[in-house]
Amino acid sequence: MSTTWIIVIVVAAAIVLLAIAFIVLGRKRRTEKRREQAAGLREEAQTRARSAKQAELAAEEHTERAKRERAAAEEHAARAREVDPDVDDDTDRDSGRDREDIAAR
Repeated sequence: MSTTWIIVIVVAAAIVLLAIAFIVLGRKRRTEKRREQAAGLREEAQTRARSAKQAELAAEEHTERAKRERAAAEEHAARAREVDPDVDDDTDRDSGRDREDIAAR
């Protein structure tokens, strides 16, 4: 074999090895970028999940407070019915049904 062919083969092998090295490094960089992007997305998801949980807790607290207020209002209305001799019980019950119908809508 001539020296020229040996040099051509060595140069071609070097070029192939460099091409393979660039491909591998490119894939590693892309993989690392994807990992960083995924980490950012996970962090954002955790932040949103915490925010949603806080909103849920606040809503539950608000609901409980509203239930307590409704119960207190019903107790006061019951006491008012007991005290007021002019209140017709059927009329008062009908207005309670109307409130329940409106709340159900």
